[in-house]
Amino acid sequence: MAAEQYSSEVKPDIKDATSTEPAVDGKAAIEEEPEPESPLTKKFTEKEWSALKEFRVQLPDIFADAYPDNATARDTPIQFWGVEIHPNNPKADARVSVILMKFLRANNLHVPQTREKFIGTLRWRESFNIPAALEEEFPKDVFENLAHIYGLDKAQRPVVYNVYGGNQDLKAVFGDIQRFIRWRVALMEHSVAKLDFVEIDQMLQIHDYEGVSLTSRDANSKAAASEATNIFQNHYPELLYKKFFINVPTLLNWIFWVFKPLISANTLAKMSVVGTGHHAIKKALSEYVDVKELPKRYGGEAEAF
Repeated sequence: MAAEQYSSEVKPDIKDATSTEPAVDGKAAIEEEPEPESPLTKKFTEKEWSALKEFRVQLPDIFADAYPDNATARDTPIQFWGVEIHPNNPKADARVSVILMKFLRANNLHVPQTREKFIGTLRWRESFNIPAALEEEFPKDVFENLAHIYGLDKAQRPVVYNVYGGNQDLKAVFGDIQRFIRWRVALMEHSVAKLDFVEIDQMLQIHDYEGVSLTSRDANSKAAASEATNIFQNHYPELLYKKFFINVPTLLNWIFWVFKPLISANTLAKMSVVGTGHHAIKKALSEYVDVKELPKRYGGEAEAF
């Protein structure tokens, strides 16, 4: 035992109880204790760890600000992307550190700005009522074939396909903007549920616009796209590894740049617009998704949707 590892020939130097010892900052000592690590937290830089530790100690106050009507908010854990975040013990689970780091990175490790953004996200999730959206039943004839979470990329990230072309009735899809937003957020939550935040914390998205015409872009679809972009930019940061827009007619290319002011430079760099050629689509996607995981409609071998 550690307390008994003294030499039998040397008596331990026991100091007088009245001797003066330097004071130790209890909070600092606790913060520097070893904590659980994961493959993802091991990639954090020293600067990121510093920002994370500064941010984590503010969580009780952040929760209190986010939930002003809850007198016990500063001591009450919440479920966030399938992970429990306890404001008084966030470092107990390395997955919490990974989630918080996403907000820090999205705000260039600026802690005060991250605090405000995170408070905004907590308030938004409560007002949007995420659990209710996940339980909501959406019309199958409108949404059933609109999206598919299918397979993994070569790095084991989940792949999410949004199929806006084909036989989709886009007038019905975007006819009720708020219904579409609730469906789209529920899809995002189901996609995030595929992440373990231990080794995998990002996804690949593929948006298929085959058959979509200029006439499909009415006021409702534009408003829905703008609102969805704003939600994902602010409340689901750093979850996207790569995003492909495929089967995009040349005349529709301009649409993606309309939203450029709403998208961070980092997110914009992850986006690729691919034309309508079958060979071009297969070449672009197979670089990230093995052909055995890639649906046949995109040049792969998988019997998918």
